[in-house]
Amino acid sequence: MDSVRFGIAGAVIMLLSLAGGGAAGQRNPDGSDPKGSVPATPESVAAGKQIYTRRCASCHAANGEGGPGNDLIPAAPSLVDDPVKSKTDGTIFLIVKNGVPPDFNMVPFKDTLKDDEIWNVVNYLRSIAKK
Repeated sequence: MDSVRFGIAGAVIMLLSLAGGGAAGQRNPDGSDPKGSVPATPESVAAGKQIYTRRCASCHAANGEGGPGNDLIPAAPSLVDDPVKSKTDGTIFLIVKNGVPPDFNMVPFKDTLKDDEIWNVVNYLRSIAKK
């Protein structure tokens, strides 16, 4: 019986996470989105592209349109279409920084990228988003 309850609770948590686009619970302690600390200048976008190419393109494709996945990892979503376009910059920042729970198919980058580098990636993603 406990395993059934655990399974149901796990399924509910996963559904809530997916409903929030993988960003459920990823806010500042006061519930707000973090604000960007790096303006979207051509230099920031170029720096973000370099980081994206090294850290993100292997899963999300060089053009940001998503990857195929494999037997162990589900397909990576497009970063140029919805649902990313509908997310705030702060939410995208938190997803990159903290990863996507519960399985962390997208790992957190908080230990390998500085906040300013993550904001550069956010600026780059906004620059390649389909209009």
